[in-house]
Amino acid sequence: MKHSGITIKSVRELDSMREAGRIVSVAKVKLSEAIEPGVTTAELDSVFEAEIRRQGAVPSFLGLYGFPATICTSFNEEIVHGIPSDRVVQSGDILSLDVGAVVEGFHSDSAFSLGVGEITEEQRKLIDATRESLKAGIGQAKAGNRVGDISAAVQAYAEPLGYGIVRQYVGHGIGRDLHEDPQVPNFGIAGRGPLLREGMTLAIEPMLNLGTWKTAVMEDGWTVVTADGSLSAHFEDTIMITSNGAEVLTSP
Repeated sequence: MKHSGITIKSVRELDSMREAGRIVSVAKVKLSEAIEPGVTTAELDSVFEAEIRRQGAVPSFLGLYGFPATICTSFNEEIVHGIPSDRVVQSGDILSLDVGAVVEGFHSDSAFSLGVGEITEEQRKLIDATRESLKAGIGQAKAGNRVGDISAAVQAYAEPLGYGIVRQYVGHGIGRDLHEDPQVPNFGIAGRGPLLREGMTLAIEPMLNLGTWKTAVMEDGWTVVTADGSLSAHFEDTIMITSNGAEVLTSP
């Protein structure tokens, strides 16, 4: 039976998720420090895997649904699920990294985008807006609200700025499985969807494009790109619903 993010976690389970989130947050800093023009995404994959294993965790993504690497590395028009390779990071790139770790059977999931070297103002604004849209969604992740309140908050922030909000790929419940119910879209109607209760855990992950919200999948069967070739950015955090709002588990 598929586990569900709607399920309230026990104290032991939440402690495991907190530890998985802490490890990911530390490893994200290590990964960020390694990103510079000239490094390959395969090298970045090795940096992240070595760091989480050093801390006693194992990769969430490696082998999941057949995925061949520890992290996802997506460039520019690539939205998500890019496969690490010998591709070299260059100045002017937007690089989006999606990462995860497992501790005692419980997952954490996080993503971030950054500009490498010299980037344009348009690129910077896209990255900043995606980060801020995640914060807007997290701000509505509180007991008594509904999933639709998260979705509507992301949409209300991003759409007036003119960005395309990816619709085919969404946030999700998380726990014993990386991807659990409920889905957490980045668009929707406030007051709709499952009720948020204390002890629930979710991964919220807006993906914004400079152009259309529509997507396509590359020949490798994994890498998702914007249908019109426009630039994209992606941010994600694993959060827990508490009586005081959202506790962000994967923030440094």
